[in-house]
Amino acid sequence: MLKKSFFNRQAPAITLLTNGASIRDLIAAARSAQFDGADAIAIELGLLPPEERTQANFEHIMNEVRLPFMFVLYRNDQWLKDDDDARQKYLLEAVKAGAEVVDVMGDLYQPSKYELATDPAAIRKQKRLIKKIHDMGGKVIMSSHMSEFRTGEEILAHMLEQKSRGADILKLVTTCNTEEELNAQIAATMMLNRKLDVPFVHLCNGKWARLHRYLSPVLGSSIAFATAGFQTPNPLFFQPTVKAFKGYLANMPWHIDEVQQ
Repeated sequence: MLKKSFFNRQAPAITLLTNGASIRDLIAAARSAQFDGADAIAIELGLLPPEERTQANFEHIMNEVRLPFMFVLYRNDQWLKDDDDARQKYLLEAVKAGAEVVDVMGDLYQPSKYELATDPAAIRKQKRLIKKIHDMGGKVIMSSHMSEFRTGEEILAHMLEQKSRGADILKLVTTCNTEEELNAQIAATMMLNRKLDVPFVHLCNGKWARLHRYLSPVLGSSIAFATAGFQTPNPLFFQPTVKAFKGYLANMPWHIDEVQQ
């Protein structure tokens, strides 16, 4: 039987995005998501105390739930916050433990408006880190988040720059607050599916983002992030539950790649 993976899939990976203050909490969330049909698990480490972020603990989590794992550690870390260098060692521990993918922020080592570093020294450090992750047997998703609308051309250029740094999965979260912006983001996702030859994740926040969250995985995004339970209502940010996503895709027997064949 083929090992489950974020890559070489016939359908997008419905992925629980979760965080927790203990290993027990993380295992419980991952197990619940697995029972709900999740294809993969993404763990944000920002609430987990640094002393708990060990290779042994990460191995324990992944042995309890036999799904592909991604580990993430942003600047909302409760302890290390914007210490970019210090946070990376915990992601490397996750790679040692067997995580398939870890997140490298697009503006790692140089906080930037569009979360994509432009300083040559910062870019070199990113490339060295990505090479190290690859040498250890891991893969990289490079992520950028922004609270602004971006055109399809700007999104494509951004992702191509992420790819040039060695990322295996390209991720960009933009904003759509009007009907016109939603239409543009839908068109952008379809263009990315045509133009990119590596997996990508294109998502939106904003007033008109909910529909795009559901459409993105059938328009080419390789990962759909989901929650374990319903969230406190937020008109600007929305993630479906694992169950909702799985039910939706089960009743949407269509994918853009089938049309383009």
